[in-house]
Amino acid sequence: MRKFEIQQSAREVATQVRAVEDCIESALIELAELQSRLIRARAVAGVGIGTGHDALAQVASALQGLVAARGDMAGAHASLVEAKNQVPGLRTVGFGDGGECPPQKAQLRAVG
Repeated sequence: MRKFEIQQSAREVATQVRAVEDCIESALIELAELQSRLIRARAVAGVGIGTGHDALAQVASALQGLVAARGDMAGAHASLVEAKNQVPGLRTVGFGDGGECPPQKAQLRAVG
């Protein structure tokens, strides 16, 4: 029973890690699109390049922050892969197809 609970907890963590990674990726896409739209909107309006620059700089800062968050999540993911080898009941358990990460939108299940 305890082994099942450990594996279930690990599955929940793995699923949540992937969900967070996917959310960050989606936010990065949206921010990049917003940057592009801000630049196009300024050009269409025919106003000076300084108009809206502060907003563009703040969006760029938000993008940079998410890039850093993406790197931090990659590091956390790698740390969790290492940590599983120290948890009884997970050492011989794999999730997914044995690759480094499960594919996006994969149904995770314990095997072993």
